[in-house]
Amino acid sequence: MKKKIAYFYDQEVGNFYYGQGHPMKPHRMRMTHNLLLHYDMYKDMEVFQPTPAQAEDMTQFHSDDYIDFLRLVTPDNQHEHMRQLKRFNVAEDCPVFDGLFRFCQLYTGGSVGGAVRLNHGLSDTVINWSGGLHHAKKSEASGFCYVNDIVLAILELLKEHQRVLYIDIDIHHGDGVEEAFYTTDRVMTVSFHKFGEYFPGTGHLQDVGQHAGKYYSMNVPLKDGIDDESYELLYKPLMSKVMEVYQPDAIVFQSGADSLSGDRLGCFNLSIKGHAECLKYMTSFNVPLLVLGGGGYTIRNVARCWAYETGCLLERDLADCMPQNDYSEYFGPTHTLHIQTSNMENQNTHEYLEGVRAHLLENLSKMMCRPSVPFHQAPSSILGTEVISLDNEREKDDETCSLQHEIEGDYETETHSASHRPQMLHAGETATNSKLEQDTVSSLKSAHAPTMTMFPSVP
Repeated sequence: MKKKIAYFYDQEVGNFYYGQGHPMKPHRMRMTHNLLLHYDMYKDMEVFQPTPAQAEDMTQFHSDDYIDFLRLVTPDNQHEHMRQLKRFNVAEDCPVFDGLFRFCQLYTGGSVGGAVRLNHGLSDTVINWSGGLHHAKKSEASGFCYVNDIVLAILELLKEHQRVLYIDIDIHHGDGVEEAFYTTDRVMTVSFHKFGEYFPGTGHLQDVGQHAGKYYSMNVPLKDGIDDESYELLYKPLMSKVMEVYQPDAIVFQSGADSLSGDRLGCFNLSIKGHAECLKYMTSFNVPLLVLGGGGYTIRNVARCWAYETGCLLERDLADCMPQNDYSEYFGPTHTLHIQTSNMENQNTHEYLEGVRAHLLENLSKMMCRPSVPFHQAPSSILGTEVISLDNEREKDDETCSLQHEIEGDYETETHSASHRPQMLHAGETATNSKLEQDTVSSLKSAHAPTMTMFPSVP
């Protein structure tokens, strides 16, 4: 039976701009969406415009004063909030930019709305490429992330699912999500990441969780240059054992594309097919699945990767020769979907990988098989019923917006037509109206890493 796939996208999300020189470029979501349209993938999915998350939705995890600050601060008034800027770590990595809170509302609304669809059995798989901002903490921005949409989506899933598995293949450790659930066994977090002198400096092999959450945090520390073959040597045996032992009711998959070869901030050597194989493997277990974006700073490759992975979820074999699209100039000179990996050295020796695998498999053997955890029935979010009917054919909006983007150090001023939009339905999903009971949500893990930034400086 064919799986029901839902896809969340708001054309506004690509308009936001972190600022000159900043490697995080929301424009990559517009590029991804445009590829999905020109590969005709929208015809095989239900496409939803997310309902923006509200402040009260975000405070299901984040502190009230932090969200109030994000809601009120602007580039024009930030000089009035100097103490809060420092307190909430809103600085170089996480600058104040025009529309900051609206940006958070949109990407968070897609992730939480996707979780609601899974809760109600309306979809088997939900995709929100604008989500996956895994570094944000309860009262702190971090690593280009302000609101942790992943934690909020997992809290939504916990209303209807006893156990949720979180998998993170971003090159950076998924520290914000691990912290949030470090002392509970209702959420298992698994992060494959570069470890060492590298942001955020957490995710040690020995970090396994605490109290009821002991062994329910799994960290897979990797070295520079890991390739497809080495990654698979760890990934499939470990995730097979996780699924056998933990038996999750739902999976959240963070598909950060900065683990690809050639990423502007990355140091791994994965191909797009190797990256996607991790996601494809998890679909084989037929568990409700929420797929999110994350990092990725060579944006032409981010769009390639997420388009290909959407095709994998749809069981579509996409042609390597790209169709003509609105951003074809970004994909030259090859105009192919797949990229060449580099000849960089793989510092992950066979002995190192075997040692990591053996250690983690031993930890998994210590876990209680399919832990029986207390289940708290929380009020379900209400699904909206408003439907907006648009023409089924792809069409451009009349208005165009002129955006300035600095792509990999080069300034380009381009006029982009707003994205083609297939039939869009308003999904009225929002986050929870009441907090989960205290014992289903962990206390925050104490920070134990030196202060780091994801990139040296922003001019």
